[in-house]
Amino acid sequence: MYGQNEFRGIDLFEKTFRHQISKSGEIESQSNLFQRKFGGGTDENPVEAGRYRLIWMPGCPHAHKVVITLRLLGLEQAISIGMTGIYRSEKGWVFGERPEDVDPVLKIHYLHDIYTREEPDYEGRSTVPIIVDTITGKGANNDHFWLSIYLSTAWKKYHKPDAPDLYPTDLRDEIDELNRFIYERINDGVYNCGFARSQDAYDLAYERFFEAMDLMDARLKDRRFLFGDFVTDSDLRIYPSLARFYITYYQVFRVNRTRLEDFENLWGYAKDLYRIPEIRDTTHFDLIKKHYQLSPHLRPLWGNVNGICAKGPDVGIWEEPHGRARLSGHPGERFLR
Repeated sequence: MYGQNEFRGIDLFEKTFRHQISKSGEIESQSNLFQRKFGGGTDENPVEAGRYRLIWMPGCPHAHKVVITLRLLGLEQAISIGMTGIYRSEKGWVFGERPEDVDPVLKIHYLHDIYTREEPDYEGRSTVPIIVDTITGKGANNDHFWLSIYLSTAWKKYHKPDAPDLYPTDLRDEIDELNRFIYERINDGVYNCGFARSQDAYDLAYERFFEAMDLMDARLKDRRFLFGDFVTDSDLRIYPSLARFYITYYQVFRVNRTRLEDFENLWGYAKDLYRIPEIRDTTHFDLIKKHYQLSPHLRPLWGNVNGICAKGPDVGIWEEPHGRARLSGHPGERFLR
């Protein structure tokens, strides 16, 4: 692992994302290595309880949404959960600081091993979330955009009895459309600000990010959640970015026009979602902040030469009243079941 007290220059960032930096200074998305769907088809991963393990890293917003979904649906008994550390090594995510530290189920120290089992010469970034087949020891799927949908649909027979319907049939087309917007303009959009390698790329990403945030704020003016009275898959996609925007994006990624708590509706909405136990319990504000502020490959982005982690902001205010239930026709419920 890179020395945590050692400041590495911007070359470390460039090396980490070397396959994704365009000539214009923009960061391009990396394609997913494992895209096989879950289902009953011959070209699909079989849906079998006890066969798979979901690996996540608590700083990653894409991994966070998948873990929240799995927990809400009660799939912990069908799919086990493993967690990497919050700092990358030269080979990517690791399961501990010592070489002998391994995932207790997969028996690997480097997550990258899963990727090289598929492609021995794989040079891309090994990413989370990823669902690993514990029988074959190979990756099953790391397509973070669709993983939560697969959990809601293909894995339905293993949902707990009172599991929420996060992907209602009559809203699926609209949810898919909004999910794409949230991903491109907010989830990935904020990274385009923070990782920009030119002023023009940053300026464009900044304007697009806050335009999207303003649109979401306006959408939530007269509805409790993005599609009305009940939480859907879309809410679980925007929440991880809002939590990280509050705790560190605003500072580290230079998205400093408006704080989360200064948005008229997004702030109360984020607090409303935070009150859901499965969301609160997986929102590790301290680990998120340390990941973005102290990771060796990210420290150069904001000149953190001395490896100092900010003490604030105050996370206690996430427990303050939000007043959002008044917008719902079912104020005592957050989920369609």
